[in-house]
Amino acid sequence: MKVAVVGATGMVGEVMLKVLAERNFPVTELIPVASERSVGKTITYKGNDYKVVGLETAVAMRPDIALFSAGGDTSLEWAPKFAEVGTTVVDNSSAWRMDPSKKLVVPEINASELTKEDKIIANPNCSTIQLVMALAPLHKAYTMKRVIVSTYQSVSGTGVKAVRQLENEIAGIEGEMAYPYPIGRNALPHCDVFQDNGYTKEEMKLAREPQKILNDNTFSVSATAVRIPTAGGHSESVNVEFEKDFDLSEVRKLLSQTPGVVVQDNTDTNTYPMPIYAHDKDEVFVGRIRRDETQPNTLNMWIVADNLRKGAATNTIQIAEYLIENELV
Repeated sequence: MKVAVVGATGMVGEVMLKVLAERNFPVTELIPVASERSVGKTITYKGNDYKVVGLETAVAMRPDIALFSAGGDTSLEWAPKFAEVGTTVVDNSSAWRMDPSKKLVVPEINASELTKEDKIIANPNCSTIQLVMALAPLHKAYTMKRVIVSTYQSVSGTGVKAVRQLENEIAGIEGEMAYPYPIGRNALPHCDVFQDNGYTKEEMKLAREPQKILNDNTFSVSATAVRIPTAGGHSESVNVEFEKDFDLSEVRKLLSQTPGVVVQDNTDTNTYPMPIYAHDKDEVFVGRIRRDETQPNTLNMWIVADNLRKGAATNTIQIAEYLIENELV
């Protein structure tokens, strides 16, 4: 299996290489790919050194699979070029997510929709992935009407420049700013760029992507996305109104039986999900499960996941694993 990692020197690219190694992905030839300024650099994978190549060289090498995490513009330009030579692209940017001709996949939920003809497959937004992992089994059981989600997102979701800004602020060093304001001791209700409707791009991803993944637009999602000074891991406060009533013990049971979901919910022992515990893990953690006492058939919960792993690299690689297992590549 000839595997290209596009954006191999970036934050998500580095995690992709780590996850590929951890999961013993069947790589027979690794092709690390990055922008021109990184070409010729060396990266280490499973104890071996590999030279980073440019996009044109990588296309000419005709990889079986290309795992993309290099930004939307790069994906729009280069994913079709890889697809043309027979490569299956799993893309981690927002470029193809809402394209009606492309599948938007969380393997535990809708990988069965994939076929050999799908040459460009979209990986959802990090916040969307952890949200739908918890919502999917509950939607199946109780039918969602409306979801209200507020996110508490780490600086690693913005990238290395933002992580550096937070570290500089903690150390009292003046440096380059990734955000328009300080992030240390602060919370910015501003993830991604503002749209004409007053919502940010991140909030609109959360509103639209779950409907596509669950192949159902009968429910609605309203989101507020906030950046907080944590280094890694996204958290979400979620309020879900259902058509049918539910039993809380049944909700906990359904979630704990869902592959990839871990319930951490015991207020007696102060057990609840936190980014510090989700770090470097692939599961989605759900807790603070309780009834909304202000209206019928409505549930509150708290969802946490490592945004660089299940929210990005791991989900991408799980899609690739599914393709191999089902002989779709």
